[in-house]
Amino acid sequence: MGILCEKLKDYSNSDYYGFHMPGHKRNPKFSDVLPACEIDITEISGFDDLHHADGLLKEAQERAAEVFHASETHFLVNGSTAGILSAVLGVTDKCDRILVARNCHKSVYHAIYMNELEPVYIYPGFDSGFQMNTGISAADVRKALGKEPGIRAVVLVSPTYEGVVSDIEGIAQAVHERGIPLIVDEAHGAHFGFHPYFPENANKKGADIVIHSVHKTLPSLTQTALLHMNGSLIDREKVKRYLHMLQSSSPSYVLMAGIDSCVGLLAEQRDELFFPYVNMLRETRKRLGGLKRLQIFPGEGNYDRSKLMISTRNTDINGKELEQLFLEKYHLQMEMSAGSYVLAMTSAGDSREGFERLEEAAAQTDEEIDARMKDTDMPPEALPEEWKPVRLMKIYKSSDILNIADEMKNGRRAGRILSLSQEESAGYIALEYAYLYPPGTPLIVPGELITEEAAGLLGRYNKAGYSVEGVSDRGRILALDTMDK
Repeated sequence: MGILCEKLKDYSNSDYYGFHMPGHKRNPKFSDVLPACEIDITEISGFDDLHHADGLLKEAQERAAEVFHASETHFLVNGSTAGILSAVLGVTDKCDRILVARNCHKSVYHAIYMNELEPVYIYPGFDSGFQMNTGISAADVRKALGKEPGIRAVVLVSPTYEGVVSDIEGIAQAVHERGIPLIVDEAHGAHFGFHPYFPENANKKGADIVIHSVHKTLPSLTQTALLHMNGSLIDREKVKRYLHMLQSSSPSYVLMAGIDSCVGLLAEQRDELFFPYVNMLRETRKRLGGLKRLQIFPGEGNYDRSKLMISTRNTDINGKELEQLFLEKYHLQMEMSAGSYVLAMTSAGDSREGFERLEEAAAQTDEEIDARMKDTDMPPEALPEEWKPVRLMKIYKSSDILNIADEMKNGRRAGRILSLSQEESAGYIALEYAYLYPPGTPLIVPGELITEEAAGLLGRYNKAGYSVEGVSDRGRILALDTMDK
């Protein structure tokens, strides 16, 4: 047996419970595609071709479009990343300007890099109490579009990793007034619209391209996703050309069968899938709402209540420590942790037993924290997560960085490329990305001035035990020391 396979089987047979993706939660009753090797084929006669679908795959994608209220839908076997890249590249030309929510996933920034686009950033709000970004407003989008000429498309993420939902309907109206398309990364909202407890999906709210990760919050295999297209503002053939380029020429029939199986469940057993799940979710939220120190984010207003965000802001531990406690003591694996919270990702694949284990772990931990803090009441310093990056340069390709280095060597540019500790990088210009994964939202993008706030945040994340990704050397960052900064 292979090393990875053996490790996976051991984990599957253990008592560890996953409050993380994929949404099937390793429950075989939600999938009819196992064992995988028995249905793992290639493009043979009678099984259609994803890149030239005119048979059963065409029919399967048309059913998905109907279920998700889209005009046209395409299966993605390279995850939402392939869909986001294809969407952004498909609606822009080289060096175009686009309006981008600064809290977008790194794949949006990779599309910017690939097409050498000029991003104009729009910023979400910020909840200082729970230390998390909130939504993008339609008013801010309309204001930005009026202020910045030449915007060719708008890209935003809704819901966010934490479950915050923006006003897609209002934003779509503002964007369409300018005659340009709206792309919504709704990867974490594939379950939207299938029960009134959750918001409607972005297809029904006017978005031109919507990307769903069906594996995140629905019972489907990891790496499965959907790209939906609507309206006439996009060149659909151009988007599809990029899909052909960026997806494997040998798409997995196991993954495509997983998508189709999931769509079939939604089409035929929606109520049986969602009503018991929502009832369990309501009960768990109610119980977690009665804790003394730990706090469940209430999820009122524009929020995806399938995300259980447990805040440590009134405790003596941080999010990373709570995540480790849940894992080591209670064998509960969270989806992610941030400075002052952990995120439990739930789905219709979750069991009553799983929810009860989370409730018990949270209650016991809360009692221990309360007993420990009765005499001190001194919670740890929160990690600030609100800052506005300052963009100074356009560095989109590796060749740009090499050209800068060459110019410096030949005396045509003042300055040096340095490898700096992240804590000491303030005042320099970043030459690489820095982000936490998950969620994969860049804290720093190449070409931005590293501010005191950003450097301090990186340093404090490192100190708290978080892994800052995207950099070539852990704990350090390549930056430009130049008189031009």
